[in-house]
Amino acid sequence: MKALTIRQPWAGAIAHQTKRVENRTWKLPAKHHGARILIHAGAQPDRHAQVHGEHLDVYSAVVAVATITGCHFDNGNQVCCSYWAQPNLYHWELADVVALSKPVPAKGALGFWTPTDDVLAAVQWRSRNSREGL
Repeated sequence: MKALTIRQPWAGAIAHQTKRVENRTWKLPAKHHGARILIHAGAQPDRHAQVHGEHLDVYSAVVAVATITGCHFDNGNQVCCSYWAQPNLYHWELADVVALSKPVPAKGALGFWTPTDDVLAAVQWRSRNSREGL
């Protein structure tokens, strides 16, 4: 299983709100389509973000598990798939999001990365306590 680091407040919005699209400058690699991934809150917040609320102050931790169900490019010509979608970017569609009962501390990385066995075990245990996560 791979993980994807996302800055706050966006990781928290995926885990605990309605954000079901991740905006990226790069197209989703085909091998990750349909994959179950860990959502990791990065060490630094997005300083341009203006989203506020609970669960958005967790950093350097896995906060949820999700499935990537699709990817498309938004050329900015029309309103796209989601309130959260930004124009002129790739939109990675997320589904079956399960927030962890408690975040799992972990060091992230750019792009997709492989969590340690300890992190995976903690995520599996906490996602079971949240509901069926893995």
